[in-house]
Amino acid sequence: MTQITIQAALNKTLHRMMHDDNTIIFFGEDVVGGSGIVDGKPLGGMFGVSAGLRDAFGPERVFDTPISEASFIGMATGAAMTGMRPIVELMFCDFIGVCFDQIINQAAKVRFLSGGNIAVPMVIRATMGAGDGSAAVHSQSLAHLLTSIAGLHVAMPATPSDAASLLQTAIACNDPVIFLEHKGLYDFQEDVPDNLILAPQNSAPLGKGRIVMAGSDVTIVAFSAMLHKAEAVAHKVAKVGITIDLIDPRWAAPLDLELILTSVERTGRLIVVDEGAAHAGLAAEVISQVCRHGFHHLKCAPVAITPPHTPVPYGKNLEQAWLPSEDDIEAQLHIIIQHV
Repeated sequence: MTQITIQAALNKTLHRMMHDDNTIIFFGEDVVGGSGIVDGKPLGGMFGVSAGLRDAFGPERVFDTPISEASFIGMATGAAMTGMRPIVELMFCDFIGVCFDQIINQAAKVRFLSGGNIAVPMVIRATMGAGDGSAAVHSQSLAHLLTSIAGLHVAMPATPSDAASLLQTAIACNDPVIFLEHKGLYDFQEDVPDNLILAPQNSAPLGKGRIVMAGSDVTIVAFSAMLHKAEAVAHKVAKVGITIDLIDPRWAAPLDLELILTSVERTGRLIVVDEGAAHAGLAAEVISQVCRHGFHHLKCAPVAITPPHTPVPYGKNLEQAWLPSEDDIEAQLHIIIQHV
């Protein structure tokens, strides 16, 4: 076992996958030297995820692009259609509007429009999430927009192990995958099995979530960074005898509805925690699906815990008040547990 951060897990996985497959190319804005130069070497991307890739694989496979999301996402789509496996970095998911046509009308639909004859094996890595004072147009969590588009897969890893295994799955996938990395989790550490990054057979199955903690009183489904807040609450309430079935979906699309429904059948109560939209977001979708397919198992109305339906505030205190908190989760948990 090795203690490793999400940032390092992603970096090591990229190095290993690119070493094993020379059809993988990597590009985007400032992916070579975005976070600066130290001792004459570029640090690799805004958050250091692509450190060392240029030195290891050369300028033909790893390169910076102009500040034009429409052009380089379009280029990645074309490269994927012709046999390459591009990994392209969209610096912030907030910028997805600039290249939405290339994603939703081209990459997502090529396999369908070609009758299955043309695959688009591309990964679009993008950061998401609030909490670091990046303000309204660099802090959004837009997974819900992307999950509504048929033909796209959306990954949302919350741990180093999942960052490595889900990225392996995404790169191997023959359809476009949007890989959303929470900015606030890059330094999150855990012990990771040494062979996880080195062995592709350890990659997580597409569309499969995981049970983080098993319990019988309440099902909590928590996406990305919200998982860690929910887990902290679950450990706290366990001391007073409340057990939580905590689910990390890992994929927003495809969603592991079977896992969630099986849990709700056991607990009868559901809380969904997401940093994305309060209106028509992931929390609303999970609750809708559970009500449609597992209503008879529910003891009470499901609860969605999301930010308010406003842009992300810039002020530190306002931003923290805007984000779902452990106190919010615990308060709703004690309310819902009263229903029998």
